[in-house]
Amino acid sequence: MIRSVADFSVFNQAVFVRADFNVPMDEQGRILDDTRIVESIGTLKHLLEQGARVVVGSHLGRPKGFPSEALSLLPVGLRLAELLYPLVPEIRFSEDPTLEGNKKLFKELNAGELLLLENLRFDKREEANDESFAKELAQDIDLYVNEAFSCSHRAHASTVGMVKYVPQKAAGFLFLREVGMLRRLLGVVDRPYIAILGGKKIDDKMAVIDRLLGKIQTLLIGGAMSHPFLQATGALLGTSIVDERQVNMAKGILDRAQKSNVEIVLPIDAVVSRGLTDSSAKIVSLDSVPKDMGVFDIGPKTVDKFERCLLSARTVFWNGPMGAYEHPPFHHGTVSIAKALAHCQGFTVVGGGDSVAALQAASLTSKISHISTGGGASLEFIEGKTLPGILALAQTPARNRGFVE
Repeated sequence: MIRSVADFSVFNQAVFVRADFNVPMDEQGRILDDTRIVESIGTLKHLLEQGARVVVGSHLGRPKGFPSEALSLLPVGLRLAELLYPLVPEIRFSEDPTLEGNKKLFKELNAGELLLLENLRFDKREEANDESFAKELAQDIDLYVNEAFSCSHRAHASTVGMVKYVPQKAAGFLFLREVGMLRRLLGVVDRPYIAILGGKKIDDKMAVIDRLLGKIQTLLIGGAMSHPFLQATGALLGTSIVDERQVNMAKGILDRAQKSNVEIVLPIDAVVSRGLTDSSAKIVSLDSVPKDMGVFDIGPKTVDKFERCLLSARTVFWNGPMGAYEHPPFHHGTVSIAKALAHCQGFTVVGGGDSVAALQAASLTSKISHISTGGGASLEFIEGKTLPGILALAQTPARNRGFVE
């Protein structure tokens, strides 16, 4: 049983919130997408309004234990201050990722105030789930709150290690919503149930496909992920490189889908080009891809085919773009599927950065039942894996503050 942050009385209590502020930034340190920051505000406002002394920890990028100005959470702190004003006139920012290095700031923290720690991954002990780092993070904390479902598939010091050293633990509102929505996809759902999978590698989604084959009626496959399936069915894809091992994997999935009575729908046309920056892009049928060109997006006939499948869908899960979305003119397939999903009358869940970006670019996020911030965690959850971050919240609380094993 995982308890909600709303279950606890937190006035003047020290509460550590593990958030996920791993947001994209440009070279000038400007935040390009603040979705993850905005999604955390509900939990943070609740705690602050109840008079908690809030300490927030997060990572940003992959500094591999080395501090870097480019990966500092300072820009996040500035955006957080904007979102929390006037509830919190100003937030405190630490240049050290541990409370051990911020004893003065922590002791000065009053009820209803917030301290943001510097990038946790500036300390190499975070990703190593080092015991000493876990204890430093947990020191003098009364309640641990995980609001980073997207990081809960990683057993790091701030997602797993420190939890056993804190007397109480809970999940934030976003965390609970993520788990609840994803569980719906694995339970009894309205049918037809359709999954849309794209992206680059079939390897990353093999277990997801196997799990979904027992649930869904139809699987739409686009992006580079469709290439092994297309080649397995005899298509010639020009200069697009397809690993023979992946082709064999695709053949196995096609066989299992047939036995499970699941229809797999593949592209029938494509946008091809000599390269991502080449102006030679054109639309061709998949039985006539030029030998000197590669496939970079699904074509309009495929979009129409996918849209017709989605018209009758009552449950849809979408993960992964339909092409090289970040390079126009190869974004049309992904954007078209985003628009089609927005018009779907059923329960819709979208996960994956490019899929979400397409919805945001078209201002369609409000039309989707749930947009997951989970990324890899969402996929592992649907695979049926036990996520370390979830398991840590469900275990028996620590009975002391002295870190006795």
